[in-house]
Amino acid sequence: MGWWEVSADTLAGSRFAISPLAETIATLKTLHRGTAAHPGERAWLERHLPAYRRRLTDDPVTAALVRAALGHRWNATFLTPTPAGDPLAELPSLAEELVPVRATSPATVRADLAVSLEGRPLPGPLRRAGDLPERTAGLLEWVWKEAVLPYWARRRRVLEADVLTRSAQLSRGGWTAALAGMRPGMRWLGANRLQITADDHPPRELDGARLLFVPVTPQQSWVSWDVSPAPGQQRSAVVYPCSGVLAETGRMAVPEALGALLGPARAGVLVLLGTPKSTTQLVALTGQGLGSVGRHLKVLLDARLAGRRRAGRSVLYFRTEAGEALVAAQCDG
Repeated sequence: MGWWEVSADTLAGSRFAISPLAETIATLKTLHRGTAAHPGERAWLERHLPAYRRRLTDDPVTAALVRAALGHRWNATFLTPTPAGDPLAELPSLAEELVPVRATSPATVRADLAVSLEGRPLPGPLRRAGDLPERTAGLLEWVWKEAVLPYWARRRRVLEADVLTRSAQLSRGGWTAALAGMRPGMRWLGANRLQITADDHPPRELDGARLLFVPVTPQQSWVSWDVSPAPGQQRSAVVYPCSGVLAETGRMAVPEALGALLGPARAGVLVLLGTPKSTTQLVALTGQGLGSVGRHLKVLLDARLAGRRRAGRSVLYFRTEAGEALVAAQCDG
């Protein structure tokens, strides 16, 4: 199996981080795969996949670059730089996160592509092209603008809700609980060992490195690490798909009739309660303030459309049978 040796200091300093570039790369991987993980993603693909395919048809060099970079088992390293992940700083812009991609030399790009191709020959256009880093950055900018940015406010709320959920799991059950189900093949083994994959890969020692956990809304995952870090600035990252429930609820639409009946904001809260959620998660998912969410929950509780129960230190809210019937009637209408 592939595992990382993580010292106690490294684990204690680990952080969750949100990255526009990671979300864009995950979106690129989904477009390139061309298959959906759930109904919400299927509708999104139907909207954006034709334009993506036209863009690659019009630019065969970039098309060959993407096919080579997204290998069967390995992503080309230059394509997936480790996010900065500074919790004290503002969320970086895509342009800021693309700086290391653009700074990669064409020779390094070709070397990384040789690894991701796993022995297959590098296509001729990629051997000759001297603008591979800029082509990569340009494609990622296009994916961000066309397929991520229109949904970014909602996706960001979903990502923030996932981080809140994982952080709560961490406080209650430690890293074993927080890492459970994060990505296939990953689990905490104890004795300073974090299993990254069930595949057989050499172990990596992360003593003194900064370890980041980065959620994305598409069902994609990968790991990254700095190849030539400055002393004391080593970083590694695990990019993982956020909770399927949260990812799907982030794409749920509020039925128009239900919004007219309850008000759009309150109806949105009721729709999200298809699976139990805390007020903190609802705030993150809706973008509403804590006071507003609290008022909506009180009305829904008084109307017996929602109920609540305690789960450890959290109070979770859920739809009652009456709430389920109301949402189902409006969705079917």
